[in-house]
Amino acid sequence: MRKSGWAAAAGLGSLVLLLTACGGSSGSSSTSSSTSTTTAQATANGQPSSAVGLPQKGSVVLVVQHSAIGYVLAEANGQVVYTYDKDTKGGTPACTGSCAAIWLPLTGNPLLSPASKGLGTVGTVSDANGAKQVTYNGKPLYIYKGAKVLSVKGDGVGGVWHVIKLSKSNVTGG
Repeated sequence: MRKSGWAAAAGLGSLVLLLTACGGSSGSSSTSSSTSTTTAQATANGQPSSAVGLPQKGSVVLVVQHSAIGYVLAEANGQVVYTYDKDTKGGTPACTGSCAAIWLPLTGNPLLSPASKGLGTVGTVSDANGAKQVTYNGKPLYIYKGAKVLSVKGDGVGGVWHVIKLSKSNVTGG
């Protein structure tokens, strides 16, 4: 039951961030990938959210969530994110066409939740169409189409799709 409490606390913190993002922001409108990476790193390094500003429209907030297989990286809405073995760090995403119709590229300006700690870096890479796809430690991220909240059913598909496994220590207060 204690694990559920931590997951609920992380989820509540994520909900607050998500609701704040929906309210908009009067801050800077810069959306370059270097700004997104810097903002995410500042949050990940433990600086208070006021030091990095509120999430801007088009932001993707990533949080540590508890799933059936343990703690994983997910969007604030609970959609678990995946990496693809055929992608290279910093390279153009390899999942295109019919692959991208099932494994949806995660796009937007990435931010790490202040409720998470000790995570890697987030940023973006341009896909073949020029869209900004979110990356974690340089690898593009995807969502498994049709997956329910906190579902990890895509983990291990074809031996090439993987969740990003984390631990309770990656949750503030964990």
